[in-house]
Amino acid sequence: MRLTVITAVVLIGTAAVSRAAVPAAADTACDGNTYQIVECLKAKIAQWDKQLNVAYQAALKAAEPKQADQLRKAQRLWVKYRDANCLYYDLGAGTYARIQAGYCMLNTTKSRAQELKQALEP
Repeated sequence: MRLTVITAVVLIGTAAVSRAAVPAAADTACDGNTYQIVECLKAKIAQWDKQLNVAYQAALKAAEPKQADQLRKAQRLWVKYRDANCLYYDLGAGTYARIQAGYCMLNTTKSRAQELKQALEP
């Protein structure tokens, strides 16, 4: 499955969590042929996944024990939701389905990273 490749890239990105900021260019659209767009999306997903993991770890450290346990549960369910939801797009017809799935992964990961960052704000 194509989504498996995208998910693998995301998981690889989680192994090398860094505090590097996502460049402003990361919010620009990917263009080119299907391969170039998918590769661009993979890179952007990896950037946002790093930010997501930094925010997640910070939220765990800042949380009360019961709250941290609930965050772990919620994050596991969120990953399952994201993967299942984006697989819907990936199973579509044609090569455009790969692009839709990639944007799904990017937008969902970016949204969750921003949500967790905002939760840490006073």
